[in-house]
Amino acid sequence: MGRSLYVSAAVCLVLMCCSGLCRGGERLGARECEELGFTGLALCSDCNALSEFVKDQELVEDCHKCCTEDSDDSISKLTFSGAIIEVCMRKLVFYPEVVGFLEEDKDDFSYVEARYAYGSPPKLIMLDGKGEQKETIRIDNWKREHIRQFLKEKVKPLKSDS
Repeated sequence: MGRSLYVSAAVCLVLMCCSGLCRGGERLGARECEELGFTGLALCSDCNALSEFVKDQELVEDCHKCCTEDSDDSISKLTFSGAIIEVCMRKLVFYPEVVGFLEEDKDDFSYVEARYAYGSPPKLIMLDGKGEQKETIRIDNWKREHIRQFLKEKVKPLKSDS
């Protein structure tokens, strides 16, 4: 009788662990994704690319909870026409990599604008061809070179007619 109680307890424990793991793969709603810094139409391949730049497993898992599965016939490389780096001036001291990018690298990216908004964590606001916001990506833990590489790969500014 005692052994069956242990077996039952073990089975219950395994089931509870499995249900927790299954929940980890669930999709989040638009509002929850936006609160995490993921909005727009992120493709899951973009989350895989993000994992190469950011070694924060929890952030990558959150990205996968908010992404859209790539289809074989879709363009797996979603690009944007411009970007805004938004951050609170008072919080800049906590983000030396973002400061380094803004002070030394931003001029290399004519299509990137800096915007200072009170209380805003550092984030990239990705813009479409009309200058409208399409996606927001938090960059709290990004290295300066990751910001540069991400912008080079994901932003393709429209050619001007001048």
